[in-house]
Amino acid sequence: MPPEPAFLITIDTEGDNLWAAPTTVTTENSNFLPRFQQLCERYGLLPTWLTTFEMARCKAYRAFAEDYLHRGTGELGMHLHAWNSPPLDYELTADDARTHPYLIEYPEEVMEQKIAYLTDLLKSQFGVRPRSHRAGRWGMDERYARLLAESDYLADCSVTPGVSWADSKGDPNGKGGTDYRGFCNRPYRMDLEHIDREDEYSPLWEVPVTIVRGPGMKFVWAVDRLPFLARRVSNRLVPPAYWLRPNGRNLESMLSILGTALQEDRPCVEFMLHSSELMPGGSPKFASAESIEKLYADLETLFGTAQRRFIGMTLTGFTEGLCSGQRSGRPS
Repeated sequence: MPPEPAFLITIDTEGDNLWAAPTTVTTENSNFLPRFQQLCERYGLLPTWLTTFEMARCKAYRAFAEDYLHRGTGELGMHLHAWNSPPLDYELTADDARTHPYLIEYPEEVMEQKIAYLTDLLKSQFGVRPRSHRAGRWGMDERYARLLAESDYLADCSVTPGVSWADSKGDPNGKGGTDYRGFCNRPYRMDLEHIDREDEYSPLWEVPVTIVRGPGMKFVWAVDRLPFLARRVSNRLVPPAYWLRPNGRNLESMLSILGTALQEDRPCVEFMLHSSELMPGGSPKFASAESIEKLYADLETLFGTAQRRFIGMTLTGFTEGLCSGQRSGRPS
């Protein structure tokens, strides 16, 4: 009998409301993370906290992380924001703190230095070597994948299947982010020369965020900001992207994603959220205390449903199972 599919929780653990491009990055959201951790534990789920430079230096977050690491109820991974993660002696644009360039827009030597610095910082601060990773702003390429593999990372979760970030600029003179249209929606060993392909000998696993395309759900993450008529036309031309990512009004579509994953016999689903979205005012979508309570009500329903058919695992724990052959991650 095949194992139960895994329910993975990945949290981009970063400063407060970075969507606003603040000149000074604060980390007040660290004080709001224990509530989410407790909720996960109540449903037997094990979040992976993908941690940035500013959070690694935050006293409140360090105390929080030391607790979940000591009790074995979560994983600490790396999340690299190139614009404020040292070394900072190479300025790509006139104001990197405002433009938020992708790491893949920097020279490879700078990329390597930033990966090494944050990896070493996390290891020194928390006593564990991170083995899971997500790129800042979802930006990945072959150089980045190779550098992660050379740095002994086992699992990446930067791929957003079917979604292109080419229109999302970092460097105003650059090409934008990575185009993930055509990428696999299941875990695979990432070919370090062609990241959209599988290589059975690759040391780096890609575990994509769960995104489902289809015309039958009510709420759309990717196009929900479009006017009504434009959204109708868009949905007819290209089936919208539904993320396993709460936005305050998409509980029904997230529950439908769980059903789709079971029907398609996927080995896992991967939920994602930003740590600042757990704090009132820490993000555009959850600006008030009321919106946070609505978020938690949705999470109670989602996690309670997942608990019945999925097993909670960390990102590295799940990937180690793929390596040992206990789970099938072969792309469809």
